[in-house]
Amino acid sequence: MLDIALQFLVDELNTCLTTKTGSDSVRVAMDKVVEHDGKYAFAAESLCASIINIEEDRIFKEHLPEYATINNQHVVLEPELRLNLYILIAANFKHYDQALKYISYVLTFFQAHPLFTSDEYPALTPTIGRLTMELQSLSFEQLNQVWAFVGGKQLPSVIYKVRMVALQDKAQAAIQPPLTTISTSIHGR
Repeated sequence: MLDIALQFLVDELNTCLTTKTGSDSVRVAMDKVVEHDGKYAFAAESLCASIINIEEDRIFKEHLPEYATINNQHVVLEPELRLNLYILIAANFKHYDQALKYISYVLTFFQAHPLFTSDEYPALTPTIGRLTMELQSLSFEQLNQVWAFVGGKQLPSVIYKVRMVALQDKAQAAIQPPLTTISTSIHGR
């Protein structure tokens, strides 16, 4: 699901860039930012979208299992795991002004489209349902720590918090016979 959510956002950004520039020469790649040897993992004259953190959303966390009847069997499924993704979008361009221009395209796109639902965007799988984009404003120290964490020298970039990707293992935790009758009995003293 994480790959599907990120690929959807990358595809939407690529469509936006093609529309704004009239060309598909500059693309957003779904990739890690830096290779193990310290070189950038994505091509020059392009952008990269990479998940840099995954956080459980404990506010909307379900604690109770989900019950369903499938093929006349009472099935118990574990509750969904609801996640927030932190996505770094970086621009690797020879000319600094070009990098800033493309980061501006990203910012204005997500400012105009802060919410993606599977109803409005058929490419977004209904199992994800909705994605909400929140721009993250980092201090200089936090930004320095992010780039040290990914292992590269700072590029023009932006970080978004993407709420909420829900994951659920469809493997049944338990199968119970369905309730078919309910009876009560009253006993007098």
